[in-house]
Amino acid sequence: MTPSLDEATAVIRKFAPDFNPKIGIILGSGLSSLAEQIVNPIAIPYQAFGLSTGSVAGHASLLILGHLNGVPVVCLKGRLHLYEGVSPDSIALLVRLVRHLGAKAIVITGAAGSLRQDVGAGEIMVINDHINFLHTNPLVGPNNEAIGPRFVSLENAYDSESKEIFMRVAGQLDIPVHSGVYLSTVGPVFETPAEIRAFRILGADAVGMSVVPEVIVARHCGLRVLGLAAITNLAVGMSDEHVTHEGTLRHGELTARKLVKLVPAFLKEVEPLIDG
Repeated sequence: MTPSLDEATAVIRKFAPDFNPKIGIILGSGLSSLAEQIVNPIAIPYQAFGLSTGSVAGHASLLILGHLNGVPVVCLKGRLHLYEGVSPDSIALLVRLVRHLGAKAIVITGAAGSLRQDVGAGEIMVINDHINFLHTNPLVGPNNEAIGPRFVSLENAYDSESKEIFMRVAGQLDIPVHSGVYLSTVGPVFETPAEIRAFRILGADAVGMSVVPEVIVARHCGLRVLGLAAITNLAVGMSDEHVTHEGTLRHGELTARKLVKLVPAFLKEVEPLIDG
C-alpha cells in the first residue's frame, strides 16, 4: 500500500527538517551522474518512506536533497515505472513529495528513442508536448482537492518560459539541443517497426516508457515542468542497430555529459522566475 503524502514527508523531515528545495529533478536511465554534482547531499532510499525500490538497472531509488550550482534541489535518482508493476499512486507520490517539500518547478528527464533521422544518440530533445499511449492516467480515481483540481489543463504542460530559458542557456554553452513531441508507451518491450511508423504519422519525435505520468501529476499539483528527452538511439526500424537497455545506459552517459553542464546552468537562470 502506498504511504500517504503526509507520512512520507514526515519521514523525510526526520533526515532534513529545515531543507526547502526550490526545484525538483527526476533522472532517467543512464543520467544518474548529474546527482553526483549535488553539494552536501542527504540521500534517502525510497524504502525509508514506504515505497518499493525500483528494479531497473540505472535507477538507484534515492531521494537526494542538496544544492546544485547554489540552488536547493530535491533529486529523484531513479524513477519507478508502470511496467515494473508499481501502482500509479507510487509514481504520483514521488512527484507530489517534490511539491510538498517546497519546490515550485521540476526538471523531468527520460531516456528516449528518436523518431527523427537528424537527432541521433547522445542528443538532447526539449519536450514541447506529449502523446499518452500508456492507456492509463495517474489521476484516475478520487481527487484530492487539497493537492489539485479534478480537471487539469495540459495546454502548457511543458512550461514555455522554462523551455525558453533552457534553450538560451544551451546556446550560451554552445551545446546543440532539439525540440519535439514525446510519446510514452507502457513497455517493457521496445516498439515494433510498424508502431514506430504509426507514431511518426501521429507527430511524435521521440518515444520512451516514462515522463508522461510524472508530467501529469506535476501539473496537477502546480509544478512548472521542463521535460528533457535524452536520446539514446534511433527507434526500431530506423537503423541497423539492435536496440537494448544496455545501449540505452551506454548512450545515456553521453547525454549525461551534456546535462551536467546544462542543468546546473539552467537552474541558476530559472531561479528568479521560480522566486517570482
